[in-house]
Amino acid sequence: MGKALAEAAIERGHEVIIVSGPVDVEYPAKAEVLDVVSTEEMLAACQRVFDQCDGLIGVAAPSDYRPVKVEPNKIAKTGEPLALNLVETADVVATLGAGKTRQWLVGFALETEDHRLRALAKLEKKHCDLMVLNGPEAMHALENHVEILDREGTVLEALSGPKEDVARGIFAVIERRLIG
Repeated sequence: MGKALAEAAIERGHEVIIVSGPVDVEYPAKAEVLDVVSTEEMLAACQRVFDQCDGLIGVAAPSDYRPVKVEPNKIAKTGEPLALNLVETADVVATLGAGKTRQWLVGFALETEDHRLRALAKLEKKHCDLMVLNGPEAMHALENHVEILDREGTVLEALSGPKEDVARGIFAVIERRLIG
């Protein structure tokens, strides 16, 4: 979906910076791509470029948790249970949203239950202007079904079809509502 949105923005004449984790995706040649591995690296890269951007579309799904300790070598079997301690990572969109000045923010909410309620809670928490709601069936799929919600919870648009068409529809709403 990120690639399709980048292509839609470029088609409409916008400059695009993509901050991407390790994915098997070929991004558009006209986009500047900043490669990252961890959620922390993603946040740092976004913070470096956010001030020069007009807006952000937070379509990535960075890891919500990371191990407290990362072992430098293979952990050998001992026959005993192994406890994995995790800590929450920073929320990239919420962090950027809390410090935004003139930028617009569009978030994505991938939900499995209480779809709209959770999407609206994310919209508020992350200081987004719009939230795109979709489900887990969107991952690794060629098609998508989304609803675009505004801050009042109104469904501005429901889109279905190939991700490229859905991305064009999402970007059209962004242009109408946020870019003008």
